[in-house]
Amino acid sequence: MADLFGLSARHALVTGASSGLGRHFAGVLAAAGAKVTVAARREAALAETVASIRDHGTQAQAVRMDVTSASSVEQAFADAEAQLGPVAIVINNAGVTMTRAALDVAENDWDSVIGTNLKGAWLVAQHAARRMIHHETGGSIVNIASILGLRVAGGVTPYAISKAGVVQMTKALALEWARHRIRVNALAPGYIETDLNDAFFGSDAGKALIRRIPQRRLGEARELDGPLLLLASDAGSYMTGGVIAVDGGHLVSGL
Repeated sequence: MADLFGLSARHALVTGASSGLGRHFAGVLAAAGAKVTVAARREAALAETVASIRDHGTQAQAVRMDVTSASSVEQAFADAEAQLGPVAIVINNAGVTMTRAALDVAENDWDSVIGTNLKGAWLVAQHAARRMIHHETGGSIVNIASILGLRVAGGVTPYAISKAGVVQMTKALALEWARHRIRVNALAPGYIETDLNDAFFGSDAGKALIRRIPQRRLGEARELDGPLLLLASDAGSYMTGGVIAVDGGHLVSGL
């Protein structure tokens, strides 16, 4: 039986791939056989991502993309496809956050988070779909949401609002674009251990949060690999408009 999770010869584009989960996702797709374009604003960091992928013998390239700018997104897709052909898979991962009480959120703070997380995801999805329709290839768009788009926590109001928007956007686009053989789904991670949050989760507040997760632990980036490949590959060919939470049971705990 063919490898349903394989991505051989498909061109995948990952936004926010200069570090963190974006860089990890790019490596996962490459390991599954995809040709990978990594996109972000930090070109030096993107070069490191490309080098790490090429070390494993996979085609990879970088394009500069500011997801808040329609012209930048359009140019990045054009540059990506000029080298590796039509994009069949998009991992819409670029995002920012901040921790601040709602009363202390300034207008520029709001604009930064909503502009990147929601407007940026919209622009990337829209440009990807236009090209998939033009090429008549169909494809898969995976929006990286968060469990905070499905529940709330203190101090991250703009982030939670933006991710709730990503969840609803995923469903709306899935409905409109299914006729074009474009699947749109969302991956909603819970709290995943990274270098950026080690200090917080080592604190008393971080340890208290971990105790509220039913599995009593943080997730690891590798635990997102299976759900990511399910949504990106033919294994999920009848899935669109779905939201997959990977959170150790946090959502069902009600805490």
